[in-house]
Amino acid sequence: MLEFLVSFFGGLIAGSINTLAGNGSAIVLIILTDVVGLSPNVANGTNRIGVLIQTVASGYELNKKHNQELRNSKSIIIVTVLGALLGVFIASIISNEQFKQAYKFMMLLMLIVILVKPSRWLKSEKSLPLFPAYISYPVFFLVGVYGGFIQMGVGIFLLAALVLLAGYTIMNSNLVKALIVASYTVVVLIIFQIKGLVDWEAGIVIALSQGLGGWLTAKYANNSVYVEKIAYFLLVLIVVFSVIYQFFFQ
Repeated sequence: MLEFLVSFFGGLIAGSINTLAGNGSAIVLIILTDVVGLSPNVANGTNRIGVLIQTVASGYELNKKHNQELRNSKSIIIVTVLGALLGVFIASIISNEQFKQAYKFMMLLMLIVILVKPSRWLKSEKSLPLFPAYISYPVFFLVGVYGGFIQMGVGIFLLAALVLLAGYTIMNSNLVKALIVASYTVVVLIIFQIKGLVDWEAGIVIALSQGLGGWLTAKYANNSVYVEKIAYFLLVLIVVFSVIYQFFFQ
């Protein structure tokens, strides 16, 4: 019963965090490994069930208000998804444990980027891209590789790329992020399933609650005038927590 409650409420929180910011997968992976008892590789595969359900649920709701950006984001989505396919191929042949060692330094760098000039994150209208495609597209491809490889924290990197390189608002970015992640997660989940790295029984409760958390949060976001500020504050909070956890408790 305790495992069920932890999984349900952990998934609910993770879905909410992923919808407005990112890194909710860190919560899910901790639950799947430390509470449920899955190995890291199986937890990584099982986590993708909730990722898929949550991104579809939150993306569906966010699309009601921000759908214009999807039509303008096709090339970014394609480039990032292609990177993710390469990432999942890498994940299927090597361990992600060594890559996790670099994760904490990536989070530290991301914290600095987020805190410098917050106005870039709080704008309510999309601005012109700050960098040409030949600079931004390789970045999106690499973010996709990371997402396919390990998933944890990819939402934060996608938000940063969309806001700081492509000029999107944070909520436009969250919709595009949801579509990108949902698109490659279908393929990722199939590959992990073929390799026997998905535990459906352990993952389904946390996945359904993750989807519920994502949908409820997206519904609130569509009707809130403060959503950009809330999303930015949550993003800073999540990255600060990630840096502290990675440097002092890992």
